[in-house]
Amino acid sequence: FVFMVRETSQMFITGPDVVKAVTGEEITQNGLGGADVHAETSGVCHFAYDDEETCIAEVRYLLSLLPQNNRETPPVESSDDPPSRRCEALLDLVPADGNRPYDMRRVIEELVDDGQFIEVHERWATNVICALARLDGQVVGIVANQPMSMAGVLDIHASEKAARFVQWCDAFNIALITLLDVPGFLPGVDQEHGGIIRHGAKLLYAYCNATVPRIQLILRKAYGGAYIVMDSRSVGTDLSFAWPTNEIAVMGAEGAANVIFRKRIAEADDAEAMRASMVKEYKAELMHPYYAAERGLVDDVIDPAETRGVLSRALHMLRAKHAELPVRKHGNPPQ
Repeated sequence: FVFMVRETSQMFITGPDVVKAVTGEEITQNGLGGADVHAETSGVCHFAYDDEETCIAEVRYLLSLLPQNNRETPPVESSDDPPSRRCEALLDLVPADGNRPYDMRRVIEELVDDGQFIEVHERWATNVICALARLDGQVVGIVANQPMSMAGVLDIHASEKAARFVQWCDAFNIALITLLDVPGFLPGVDQEHGGIIRHGAKLLYAYCNATVPRIQLILRKAYGGAYIVMDSRSVGTDLSFAWPTNEIAVMGAEGAANVIFRKRIAEADDAEAMRASMVKEYKAELMHPYYAAERGLVDDVIDPAETRGVLSRALHMLRAKHAELPVRKHGNPPQ
């Protein structure tokens, strides 16, 4: 991880003088490679602080979460926060309406010990959250969509950010919890030409290659390929849970109905009424809360208020997990 202090730290390959001489562009050192630039724009910096004292304190806190080496597990600390504590606030935090945004950070605060977590790359690729916290005293890495930013879609930067974090957690034997509320990958010419396929594959590879305990929780939407790459059962998650508001599908009901029932809608005397009827039928048959459980896509549909207890018990059950990768020099991840 890279820590930087504002107005003090700068990083660049070529300085402002060289940039001006070669390209004619005039820029300051901070404007070219200061803490805020790398924390928000380039993604080079994971943490940026206003002063050295705060920076050093955060480094110490991060080190307290890590094992001494890659052969050990992270240190477990006792907490006064009961592992089975009910989280009634979650019932109000997350709207049942999939089109309404909410702050996923507040969900994480409710779930983790004492509401404390440290967020990695907080200001870069904000549509996905990567955080370290403790749950029942055990260090966990949390990957979560952020509906407050771009509706929580996966794009190139978010895929890279999450993939790097998953690999980092796996390297330090940190269990992974993935909180899903994703409408899919971000569509667009820029994304396709920028290589969203290969960048999205990085996240898929990272999860498939991870040997630490992996738990998936679907809060609301889980659509298309984005659902699959975010540690679904098909890529090897150990346990998958869902709230009653979950919707696991290729796409939203409206989009799916327009594709599947296109001919019937086009031939109807009242196209809008037929479309509404087909959307309702699609939701009733394929997007009800227990559809995913009936087909083995999730292990259980749980009460949101009991999520902390369910995750704590799942982590305890998986604590002794041991998985061996094939013997080789190294993997061959997408580039």
